[in-house]
Amino acid sequence: MSHIKIEKISIEDNEAIANLIKNVLIEFGAPKVGTAYEDEALLDMCTTYKGIKKAYFILKDGNKVIGGAGIAPLGGCQENICELQKMYFSSVARNRGLGVKMIQKCLDEAKNKGFKKCYLETLPYMKAAQKLYKKVGFVNIDAPLGDTGHYNCTTYMIKKL
Repeated sequence: MSHIKIEKISIEDNEAIANLIKNVLIEFGAPKVGTAYEDEALLDMCTTYKGIKKAYFILKDGNKVIGGAGIAPLGGCQENICELQKMYFSSVARNRGLGVKMIQKCLDEAKNKGFKKCYLETLPYMKAAQKLYKKVGFVNIDAPLGDTGHYNCTTYMIKKL
């Protein structure tokens, strides 16, 4: 049996998580513009998520990166809202209950950092992801909050922490 763990990102994880995110977006036919695919953050996720109000976690099977997710303040928003960011899992990590664990880790971190709500955006056809988000208490909202730059992600959800 494999040893699955969630840990904070390290510099050694940068290339693996960037490749995983891009591969998952390609797998789901996501546009390369207006999504995380073109984010400069992918070049150095470890540095991107350093800071008092940020965190990024890696899901590992042994030493292999099989997923990741993070939180950071919602850009362009004055309220105390964080954004669940860059949550992507490889196919081997899906449908194993790991998504709930990863989201809970992120939400616990967000609460510890003083956030009152967590926001996310996703692609409208990523139905399995939306089902997972609803399972942990996210609800749909009609319009985007803040300024994420992900204009192709047109499904918006929020959760009170």
